[in-house]
Amino acid sequence: MLKFNKSLDLPPQLQWKHANEPELMTWSIRARNYNTFVANLMFSFMTTVILGATLIMYSVYEGMSQSWRISSCIFFFSLMLLVLLSVTHQRMNFAYRFTQSGVEYCEWKDFPKWALTFLKWFTGMMAIIFIYLTTIDPTFLIGALIGPGAMGLMYLSMANSKTYQRMQTEYHHHFLHWKELTKSTVATNRVMMELEYSVPQEGSIYMTIGRQYIFFTPKDKERVTQLIKNNLLPGTPYVFGKVDVLN
Repeated sequence: MLKFNKSLDLPPQLQWKHANEPELMTWSIRARNYNTFVANLMFSFMTTVILGATLIMYSVYEGMSQSWRISSCIFFFSLMLLVLLSVTHQRMNFAYRFTQSGVEYCEWKDFPKWALTFLKWFTGMMAIIFIYLTTIDPTFLIGALIGPGAMGLMYLSMANSKTYQRMQTEYHHHFLHWKELTKSTVATNRVMMELEYSVPQEGSIYMTIGRQYIFFTPKDKERVTQLIKNNLLPGTPYVFGKVDVLN
């Protein structure tokens, strides 16, 4: 039995279906379960936009002292970059458990309540600071509208939008018998595997065809891929190639 890390701490909404079976391997990981190329491209584009907004902000602040001018622009750029990263580089929690029956895993993402608390207090503190600075130099009023004002609107939209909170909260459970796997691809462009499967539809002669992704760390790659390879039915394709995550 191989255990890559400590006991898995599943949320109460998720339970192992085959918890009574001895495990062959188990681990948990936080991974980006989407097309990272598109996300990175979006991040690069938006970083350029934020940089442009920062330069405009710098030119507008020409009446203030140089130190405050540079500091406020650096702060604005860093904050917006942090917000952008939280959007384009989100990660999903995965817990995997392999048994003699097959591949079982849970994935979940809880809405980050701490982010709302942090954003609320941080916005309040920055608003107070900018209001004080406005009494020294009125040009800081523009910064108050761009910085704390934008963060305040972001907080209100996140806190009051149930739809947004549901989008940021997910709980899924998956199980595949070894015999249902029709192809296994070890990704050459990411640290992961793609498992193609064919599952009978309940009460139907038709099959459900799809694919699941298995994420792991580089140091665990050999053990994970070898265990899956050893449990595939004879003749099941086991290949290496580029995998495009379609989520």
